[in-house]
Amino acid sequence: MIDTKKEELFNSVAVPRAVLSLAVPTIISSLVMILYNLADTYFVGMLNNSVQNAAVALAAPVLLAFNAVNNLFGVGASSMMSRGLGRGDMDTVRRSSAFGFFFSLLCGLLFSLSFSLFKTPLLDLLGTLPENYSATSDYLKWTVTFGAIPSILNVVMAYLVRSEGATVHAGIGTISGCLLNILLDPFFILPKGFDMGFMRLPFGFDMGAQGAGLATFISNCVACLYFFVLLFIKRGKTCVCLSPSKALPQKAIVVGVLAVGIPASIQNILNVTGMTILNNFTSAYGSDAVAAMGIAQKVAMVPMYMAMGFSQGIMPLVSYTFAARKYRRMKSSIRFSALVSVGAITLVTALIFILSEPFIGMFMKSEEVVSYGGIFLKGLSLALPFLCLDFLAVGIFQACGMGAKSLIFACMRKIVLEIPALFILNALFPPYGIAYAQFAAELVMAVLATVVLLRLFARYPSENDAEPSQRKTSEQT
Repeated sequence: MIDTKKEELFNSVAVPRAVLSLAVPTIISSLVMILYNLADTYFVGMLNNSVQNAAVALAAPVLLAFNAVNNLFGVGASSMMSRGLGRGDMDTVRRSSAFGFFFSLLCGLLFSLSFSLFKTPLLDLLGTLPENYSATSDYLKWTVTFGAIPSILNVVMAYLVRSEGATVHAGIGTISGCLLNILLDPFFILPKGFDMGFMRLPFGFDMGAQGAGLATFISNCVACLYFFVLLFIKRGKTCVCLSPSKALPQKAIVVGVLAVGIPASIQNILNVTGMTILNNFTSAYGSDAVAAMGIAQKVAMVPMYMAMGFSQGIMPLVSYTFAARKYRRMKSSIRFSALVSVGAITLVTALIFILSEPFIGMFMKSEEVVSYGGIFLKGLSLALPFLCLDFLAVGIFQACGMGAKSLIFACMRKIVLEIPALFILNALFPPYGIAYAQFAAELVMAVLATVVLLRLFARYPSENDAEPSQRKTSEQT
């Protein structure tokens, strides 16, 4: 059963406190994850070798593809679990968590095998050049061939733990792996005696991008180990179940998880497609441009992951209150989240826009890379406040089991708006126009998100709280 403190958090704690209690640990873990993503770029950038840095950038779509599985089973199962908690249906909670865990494990294995079998055509698809082919392949060997399973499992388990309101434990698991990666990166990437500015490296393996991949693999294994130990210690006191017998597919569980998970997964597949197209356009301008775009994307991920952390953090609260028909509390949570998250992201975005070139220069000293990257980063940063509203809306749809709405948003963002904008802006304003495609798409999506959320609020009047006879069940919705 869910413990009393978590029930109070979902039911009676003041909305600002409840939202921040759930969102802040998730945001912190998201920010640490960004530091972990930036660490690869930062330490590889210390080599001042655009080929090695380009390898990390070109591999990014493959690693982003892991999120398709994370969302399919992590978002789908956690949404099902939180709604089950709101209804008091503990069997659904346990079966959803077991189903999500074991099928994400299977998908991780399929990722590893598929990459091993089709490595050459995949690397060509990513836009690799002869000069960076080997470095990209070495990086992906550790992050995908060996690392797909631990990379996927640690994220999915964080979702499952977070679904019952244990955001602190979910954050610790994520943060432990990220911090270890940051500590290991310089030793695997750089040579012995390398002058890092603040210290001379006492030992190093000089593996370049391949070392970054190895550090990522080890850190993800440690994060998985944390979650396994946590669930063993909390056995009998947690709703998360990893029993194989509970993972056997049942129609209601499969449909409930996939109804939310498939749209979320498709959203990430479209993100991978968009990033691959962007990298292919960028690779036409050489390794310096690819390295610059990779660094700009990593810097822009800081506010983006803050926004994502906020939307993911409040999902258990929105799911629970929606399933329990506490619409007043649900809407108050959403309003407070929108006000705080959009305000914070706007401030961070302004700072990044003003200091775009110094931020790029932190990672590489090449004048060409800084010149490209400063303009790329300005374009990417403009989209972020609008992206925040888009993330919030999609998170709410996923929390309420409204998979169709989140799928429509994903298709609108990428297929209808962003990908066509990439082709048009690249043709009109090469090479910098491609950095502004996301801004064009997210401006439209933010307006659409606001309209749809207002309609959602009108559909569930607050005065109908806890009156089942006046509303359809959340499953029917």
